[in-house]
Amino acid sequence: MFSEQEMKAPIVRRKSVRAHSEAIIRTVINGDFGEMAIDEAAPAGTGTGPSPLQAVLGALCGCLAITFRRVASDRGFAYTGVALDAEFAIDIRGRLGVPGVLPYFNYVVVTASVTTGEPAEVLEAAARETLVRSPVYNLLKATAARLDVQWQSVAAQPA
Repeated sequence: MFSEQEMKAPIVRRKSVRAHSEAIIRTVINGDFGEMAIDEAAPAGTGTGPSPLQAVLGALCGCLAITFRRVASDRGFAYTGVALDAEFAIDIRGRLGVPGVLPYFNYVVVTASVTTGEPAEVLEAAARETLVRSPVYNLLKATAARLDVQWQSVAAQPA
């Protein structure tokens, strides 16, 4: 953890990516993580990667899982995994340029299933803090999209 004095000054982390598209729907992105492709399903694209909005949905799930791990560690919350199921809806008219129609998510629903034996109120507190601390969740929350993240406890399955 950081001291109170250390937390008074910004702690800035910079990251970058480089993206390239050869005048097709598919875009290849490179960064310190390696390479990934953003694409659309055929016939519009080549189907070799998630669509841009699926990538954002995946980023949200990844960010929630990572942030939950950090919160759990800070709180001493014991769990063995979290599974996130997510979906979104978009009115395609927005990306087609129809005035007044948002070109992004109408809604996003995430169900986070946490494998834990911790009491429900302890999970609820960790979940609330996760939403406060999650950068991608808060980025999406700043839009007009409706966000619904439900957290539930699931028992570990016998091996």
